[in-house]
Amino acid sequence: MATKFHEQAITSLVPANSCEVAEACKNLEKTYRSINIALVNELKVLFQRMDLDAWEVIEAAITKPFRFQASYPLPDLGGHCIPIDPFYLTWLARKHEMSTRFIQLAGEINTSMPRFVVSRISEALTCVGKPILGSKIGILGLAY
Repeated sequence: MATKFHEQAITSLVPANSCEVAEACKNLEKTYRSINIALVNELKVLFQRMDLDAWEVIEAAITKPFRFQASYPLPDLGGHCIPIDPFYLTWLARKHEMSTRFIQLAGEINTSMPRFVVSRISEALTCVGKPILGSKIGILGLAY
């Protein structure tokens, strides 16, 4: 019945064999994205210290024929899906007496990025002789 209902509005429907498989599929996809964003976020910080442009490195990497799927550094993950859904799996893992270190580490890296962005803004303002306190800062191109 659910498939029949959704087929009326969705052109590419892929039914799962159960609600559990559908939910696990959603969580796998969100966790995959969270971990890959954490990887590029961590590399962004490293590349900045090495005086390399992370976006230039990523653009070069996507030219390789090794099925590389680009993820890009983000100042914050926003929303509820990527920052929250993977931790449902960590909760489930604990119920099954297992640790999900990859997911937890990705969460730690991703939640540290706003602090990194603020420190970069502070450094940029300091370079032009302005303190961050009292400065007016416009943020363009961010939305959720």
